[in-house]
Amino acid sequence: MADFSPVELLELFQRAQNQFTDRVDAVAPDQWEDEALPGWTVADLVAHLVGEALWVPPLLAGEPVDLVDGRFPDSTPDLLGDDPLLGWESAADGALSAFAEDEGLIRTVHLSRGPTPSAEYIVEMTTDLTVHAWDLARATDGDTELDGELVTAALVYAERLPEDGVPGLFDPPLDVSAAASPQTRLLARFGRKDF
Repeated sequence: MADFSPVELLELFQRAQNQFTDRVDAVAPDQWEDEALPGWTVADLVAHLVGEALWVPPLLAGEPVDLVDGRFPDSTPDLLGDDPLLGWESAADGALSAFAEDEGLIRTVHLSRGPTPSAEYIVEMTTDLTVHAWDLARATDGDTELDGELVTAALVYAERLPEDGVPGLFDPPLDVSAAASPQTRLLARFGRKDF
């Protein structure tokens, strides 16, 4: 994506991972089964991001999504293991290392929607981590204030999405004033209300 250099993309992705890690680390033992999103517990939300991170290395290695799908566990307990924070950090490290490889951000990944530049893929992942950091914090009474630079980067991605959202991937956007804060506008773009 022309808006960010490869170094900036990696830095933003790592910041998004760190922001999410802070929220995972703050989950109390009795909060893992609390609802994070409709139909998802806190554990399910973290497992979703673990799964996404696990897919990054093989996708960046050129494997098509249909071969990657099914390689990793898909149940929350299997993805999180005995230590959810460790499970998340291990998967996150693997994803960051894959993106940081030589030419990692000038490759093409083969997603279910078709061939996608890896630079676009990392922005999508950064956006997902940013929005889900808010989901996780809200579900666990944590810090819902997001990193401003991550919000700005995620808005660049969000504003390129279809006006009516992406059915099956993102909740439909909510109406919000153009004068609302960037965080409020970002969250509304993904169907979340913090106002």
